[in-house]
Amino acid sequence: MTSSLPGTRDLPKSQYDLSTYWGRVRHCADVSDPRTLLTSSAGLENAKQLITAYKTGQIRDMNSELWKAKKIIDSTIHPDTGEPVVLPFRMSAFVLSNLIVTGGMLTPGLGTAGTLGWQVVNQSLNVAINYSNANKSTPLPMSTIVKSYFVAVSASCGVALGLNSIVPRLKRLSPNAKLIAGRLVPFAAVASAGVLNVFLMRGEEIRQGINVFPVLTDEEREKVEKGELEVKPLGKSKKAATLAVGETAISRVLNATPIMVLPPLILVRLQRTEWLKQRPRMTTPVNLGLIFVTSIFALPLALAAFPQQQAVSAKTLEAEFHERGGKDGLVEFNRGI
Repeated sequence: MTSSLPGTRDLPKSQYDLSTYWGRVRHCADVSDPRTLLTSSAGLENAKQLITAYKTGQIRDMNSELWKAKKIIDSTIHPDTGEPVVLPFRMSAFVLSNLIVTGGMLTPGLGTAGTLGWQVVNQSLNVAINYSNANKSTPLPMSTIVKSYFVAVSASCGVALGLNSIVPRLKRLSPNAKLIAGRLVPFAAVASAGVLNVFLMRGEEIRQGINVFPVLTDEEREKVEKGELEVKPLGKSKKAATLAVGETAISRVLNATPIMVLPPLILVRLQRTEWLKQRPRMTTPVNLGLIFVTSIFALPLALAAFPQQQAVSAKTLEAEFHERGGKDGLVEFNRGI
């Protein structure tokens, strides 16, 4: 993100009001816009130069070109490391990266091998995304990554296979209800394993804490821009880390819910139509189309549930931070995605 580039002058965080949910939705739609994946190395360097020019005072006012450059940086660069996030694991690639995997998991009539295979692929992708976008102020040991991977895979496969064996035995359910319940099994597996995945992958943050910073007043921001004040972290907070990881886990469930629930339910209805009955080969393309459209809308709605740059009262954290808050007694930290 832009905070990692040279210069003391801060850019506006967004051209939208991030204090409102819909402002964050529009901002997250920019950050997750798949079109930014087409940005070349030269385009990224040009965006960096434009942002650096603004931060060093060579460009005074924001304009459409700068907003576009900021969009490219925000969707490509990790805010803690200043390095590009590996392309398939960026939030802007999330819809495309998950399209085939989700389509595989939601394929009607998967056998045991197919169910296990797609759950393993899905959790492999989740681990990579969680690691790539996590708060980097706390290093993550390789042992934690490996442990997270195997626990998440075991959980998702266990839930999927367990529910697949239970649903047919539910005698009180009608055949139609059993069909719908069977189609929703992947959602239960993905949601439960997704929460475990986030907490395991980012458990080190909870144990060690993440960096928190004072929220600056307008006067302090001016001093930072002039190079008269350097903002340093107040320390690491475990409570801030718990909040960051918990909110991220919730946002993952919020994202998975419409993607894993709506397409299979709609597909059940479409499979009863004469059009699809006469064209069974269209089932997979229709399924992928439903997943793609749902994902495009669901991702920014889920990401916007909580601010990425989270501001909280210093008194809600450990005692060492209570009297060290900035503007209005607030501190802030990067939640991660």
